[in-house]
Amino acid sequence: MSAAFGAVFAAAAAAIAAIFAVVIGAGLLVRRGVITQPHIDALSSVTVTVLLPCLIFAKITETLEPSSQPGWWALPLAGIAMALVGTALGALAFAGTLREKRNLLPVAGMQNAGYLVLPVGLALYPERFDAFALYVFLFILGYNPVLWSLGKVLVTGSKERPFEWRDLVTAPLCASLLAIAVSLSGGAALLPRPLVVAIDLVGTAAVPMATLVLGAVLGSVAFSLRSHVADALRTMSVKYVLLPALTAGVLLLTELPRANPLLAELLVIEAASAPPVAVILQARTWGGDEQTIGGIMLLSYAACAVTLPAWIAAWRLIAG
Repeated sequence: MSAAFGAVFAAAAAAIAAIFAVVIGAGLLVRRGVITQPHIDALSSVTVTVLLPCLIFAKITETLEPSSQPGWWALPLAGIAMALVGTALGALAFAGTLREKRNLLPVAGMQNAGYLVLPVGLALYPERFDAFALYVFLFILGYNPVLWSLGKVLVTGSKERPFEWRDLVTAPLCASLLAIAVSLSGGAALLPRPLVVAIDLVGTAAVPMATLVLGAVLGSVAFSLRSHVADALRTMSVKYVLLPALTAGVLLLTELPRANPLLAELLVIEAASAPPVAVILQARTWGGDEQTIGGIMLLSYAACAVTLPAWIAAWRLIAG
């Protein structure tokens, strides 16, 4: 059992290490002054307003085929449910200071549903990656609108900047809704092929660019480690203990682990994934406590290098 756990742990850790190499490299470039604050601001803005919407639109219209995927709607619902349940668990963790700490709820309860999960899937399931990627994009169909609406409001809201309905309208959210409408109406087949290729080409830059921005922002954060330990422990207790344990428990009560092991494992990976890169982009683009969020994100990603491989290995032993 220990040998099997170690093998899976090593494979997952290797996948995450490649992502961390980019993050650490970008952070070092910031510390050296090669990447400056104006560079980070420009990269963040381009990623949020151009690259991410293109990636979302391209992947949804390419992968969502309702006629051949009759149960496709269950995964978007799972994405919505996991984001809301995670946020609710975060609210419980910060119950005493919810007004002051609400910007940490997306850090505690939402996940890096694509940028981290896709590379992990490619490393763990190279022969089944197409199916894995399809499940990821269907999950993101429901998850992204919550992240870019509720998540954005929680990250950027404050007493000085009260909630406004227009805060819910962002380019990634509009791209998600438009792509869903196009796919469900059958309009995806009518899109000119050169247009689809062009949108997809631009979107391919979103993942590496967002990872670069994450590393650059974390590298520019000046924070006191001691002042963030308590909040980091609470966010990580939700992110790496409560949410994945709850997800695994619910899955074990269903037939999914036996009927579709790949999909069940994906849901465990999503639940145990690190906080979303988007919260950094949101804080930089629309305003927020970037230093606190960045400091806790840094600690969370360091912990994820151990906790995510551990959850993958544990799940395979429990469900297998």
